[in-house]
Amino acid sequence: MPIGIFYDQIRFEEKELFKAAESLSVPFKRLNIDDLSFMLGRREDEIQDVDIALLRCVSYFKSLHFSNYLEGIGVRSVSSFKTLQTAGNKLFASMSLIKKGVKTPMTVLSFSYQSALNSLSRVGYPAVLKPVVGSWGRLISLIGDKYSAEAILEDRQYMSPLYQIYYIQEYVEKPGRDIRATVIGGEVVSAIYRISPPDQWKTNIALGGRSEKAEITGELAEIVLKAAEAVGGEFVGVDVLESPKEGYLVNEVNPTPEFRGSMEATGVNIPEKVIKYLTSLIKR
Repeated sequence: MPIGIFYDQIRFEEKELFKAAESLSVPFKRLNIDDLSFMLGRREDEIQDVDIALLRCVSYFKSLHFSNYLEGIGVRSVSSFKTLQTAGNKLFASMSLIKKGVKTPMTVLSFSYQSALNSLSRVGYPAVLKPVVGSWGRLISLIGDKYSAEAILEDRQYMSPLYQIYYIQEYVEKPGRDIRATVIGGEVVSAIYRISPPDQWKTNIALGGRSEKAEITGELAEIVLKAAEAVGGEFVGVDVLESPKEGYLVNEVNPTPEFRGSMEATGVNIPEKVIKYLTSLIKR
């Protein structure tokens, strides 16, 4: 039975996954979900023989809804609907991490302009305001004082309801970097430092950050694996902050991780490990 690799855009990562499957002689199908339609409760012809699906859509909402469809017709997806639902929402992920005993930055939840201002006062300035759903550092604001907060929160009132859920996090002083660890099948296969560009506080590679290999210490591996387990993650990226006071803090878990920076910095063949893991699931 072939692996189904589903995508909506072909990036470096998808090309490398195709290449890995070909080099390992693993049967697979590359399927652009934008080109297909799916009758609910029925296996369409394109996926009749697919036993396991690797979801690589750039769109979180496409992967979330498609995973639910797949699982409804008996196709296992990586990431699963539960993992996408939990890890793809920062609030849901934080609650799962806290429940599992994973250390995270102090975070406060609010649902109105005034309560958000009060929450910012509780957290203290500077603070970070994040949309509960989003990636690549988009629409994340570092708020330095009450005046900035009032302006940003006022704008939020005119945005979609999703942006009126105020997820407010303490600003963690970090050494100009964070850590991205990649987990595949319960193993931390790589870890990198994501180093922020000059005069920037965000470390995302997509925003110009650069990557360097990081050592996978026992302490780092422990918190990363615990975070992946908290969201049911089989193939996830775990973002870790280095707090001078509290040590490692898990910031986010990405259920559809990009890995170009990790491959370039570490030399680890992540797509090959992913394909081998998926193959092992089919054989079980």
